[in-house]
Parts: sequence; C-alpha cells; structure tokens
Amino acid sequence: MASQPSSERFKADMPQIPGVSSVDARISTSVNPASKIVIGVLAVLLVSFVGARWAVRFGLAPSKAAEQPQIEVPSPAPDPSTLLPHATDSAPGIAEIEEVAKPWSYKGFYFQSKGPGESIPAVLVRLPGGSGSQAGGYWAFSVNAPFGSCKLEYVTDLKKLKADYGFRATHPMVGNPCSRTVFDPLKMSSLPGNVFARGGIVQGSDLRPPLSIEIQVRGKEILAVRAE
Repeated sequence: MASQPSSERFKADMPQIPGVSSVDARISTSVNPASKIVIGVLAVLLVSFVGARWAVRFGLAPSKAAEQPQIEVPSPAPDPSTLLPHATDSAPGIAEIEEVAKPWSYKGFYFQSKGPGESIPAVLVRLPGGSGSQAGGYWAFSVNAPFGSCKLEYVTDLKKLKADYGFRATHPMVGNPCSRTVFDPLKMSSLPGNVFARGGIVQGSDLRPPLSIEIQVRGKEILAVRAE
C-alpha cells in the first residue's frame, strides 16, 4: 500500500470539530484583515506624498518658503539735512517771506560755501521792527561756532536760557552750549577793521559773534548770497 504524503497524514490525524473549518481553510485565510488596512493606508500616504512633491516641483502648489510670512522692514528715516533748503550760486533761495512773517520766527537752511563742496548749516531769523521786504528785517548766521567745534543754537525758550545758560532774557537769543556764551540778535559788536557784526555778546567768553550770512530779498523770496 502506497504511503500517504505527510500533509495527508496530518489532516487525517487532526480531529474534525463541527463548525470549525479545516486546516487548509485556515491556512488560505491566514492573512489578517487588519494588515490589509495598514498596507492600504501606507499606500495612500505614499501616493499623497509623491503627488505633493510633484505639485510643488511644477508650481501647482505653494512651497513652504512661499507660505512663510513676509517680514516688512521699515525704510530708514530720511536725512534731516535733505529736508532743508540748500543755497547755492545758481539757486540761492532759502525761504518765502510768509514762512518767517512773525517776529523771531526762524528757519534752518544750508549754505554752499566756496570750499570743496562744504555745506554750512545756518539759521534765518526774522528780526522785530524791520520790514519783511527788506534784507535788514532778517539775520542769518552759521551754526558752526567761529572757533572750536561747537554748534550754536537759536533758543526761543526763555526758560531754557535761564536753566541752561543762567541768563534772564526777554526775547530769543543765540547760545554756545560749550562755553555758555549768549549772543543777542538785536545788538551789534565791533570787530577789527572797523567792521560791525550782529549778535553782540551779552554773556560768556567767546571772542566774537556768530559768522553772518548775507541776505537779499527778491520779490517774495529770501536769498542767501554770501557767507562771512
């Protein structure tokens, strides 16, 4: 009698239980349904990843760099010197008469000196009592102190004059914050050579008044034409 294969003998030896499938049936269905679900999910994720990379590469979807918020960098503040008029030989205008119509009103400007492109910071002051249509109604002076590196200041705040300079005044003055010298725009000082300069010294040790800038009036325009 021919011997039976081992698999046949294994099936013959196994007891048959009602309601339970045979070993072959269990072996044929040994793949767990949960495993099929996991494999399906992984396949979907793989397809989604590949599709997203393809879309970004060909411009069909925004990249992460494009989605990043853009930080706006504020533009730098303008240079104050560019906001003031610059008087030159060809364009000497620095102000209109109505800009400094009130006594003691003032306006800053720059005067182009004859040197190598140097612009002198200066101040135009409307003097009381004079005519606005005449050059004598104004005083313009260089902010650069005649000696040293200090910057002069036109002080309209009388309390500041008292606090910073220890000087009691009834009208605006020009001060040198380095030496605490005070110059009166209404006073004249005599200089060597029989020359008079506006801005007489009323306090302090400075050697002379501020350097003046010659003013002319043409129609409604005020011109700066020459620096001392």
